Amino acid sequence: PSRDSQAQRAEKVPGVVLIHGGGGTAFANWVKLWNDRGYAAIAMDVCGCVPVGTYGNWQRHPEGGPPGWDASFAQIDEPVEDQWQTHAVSAVLLAHSLLRSLPEVDADRIGVTGISWGGYLTCLVAGVDDRFRCAVPVYGCGFLGNNSVWLPILESIGKPRAEKWLNRWDPSVYLPKTKIPMLWVNGTNDFAYPMDSWQRSARLHNPSTLSLRIRMPHGHGVAGENPEEIHVFMNSILTGGAPFPAFEDIQLDERNASARYRSEVKIAKAELCFTKDLGKWQDRNWESLPAKIQDDKVSAEIPADATVWYFNLFDDRDCVVSTEHMERVPAADR
Repeated sequence: PSRDSQAQRAEKVPGVVLIHGGGGTAFANWVKLWNDRGYAAIAMDVCGCVPVGTYGNWQRHPEGGPPGWDASFAQIDEPVEDQWQTHAVSAVLLAHSLLRSLPEVDADRIGVTGISWGGYLTCLVAGVDDRFRCAVPVYGCGFLGNNSVWLPILESIGKPRAEKWLNRWDPSVYLPKTKIPMLWVNGTNDFAYPMDSWQRSARLHNPSTLSLRIRMPHGHGVAGENPEEIHVFMNSILTGGAPFPAFEDIQLDERNASARYRSEVKIAKAELCFTKDLGKWQDRNWESLPAKIQDDKVSAEIPADATVWYFNLFDDRDCVVSTEHMERVPAADR
């Protein structure tokens, strides 16, 4: 783990466990990002590599265990202790235990966040390690067998093996066991974790907060590590920071949409996000219109040809909180 100067003081600091995604490793810059925010942080390679090499081509450790990510589907008939998720989740739990053991770290104020496959692992970990105070999966979610970029792989291994993998390793199995606050961060056109599976995943857990930006790019670095929503959410749980605005009494019908909200911070603007398209979620074109804000209520008229819509509320920290999306077309017709 790496700690900033605050960790040398008598006052204990909060902590965060960082789980990389596909092609990634234990990124030192990601740890430093959180050090600069006043957090102790730890990142580990969850695929048996060390952070030496180039993106997607990291040096394998001689005792690194099974390969991860897409390779995990073909491992489903191996002993469970030889499957990637067992090793990856164990690595996260051990990293968490190590971080908690440091005298400078407040063991009661540690969160976890992960990107893409790391977001997927965040969902698993949140269901098995109740020591975490909060969790932020970025992109990653469950219901991968309903809709995800991995449908062709699941089909290729055959229905019995696919069902075995989903019943053992899909986040939808673990999310109902999660009791800690979670922030779900994604984009409308994510290639891997589409909006329908993402929203179904968030519904399995309470309390869940959604942050869905139009066409948010997918990746490490600025895209997945730097969104201010992650920092603000962690602070709201771990350091006493102001929480996100919260929606209540959401009314989304065929012609008009409205939602009341409560907020401890100033609201800068609101927008109605919508698409007129059907078909693959990844390919739909999304637009936005300014929404009216009055008396802690946001409202807008829904375009007549919109097929899906939701609200985004922007606070004065440039953080986005979203309502669930609503679809005009019945499920049977999609």
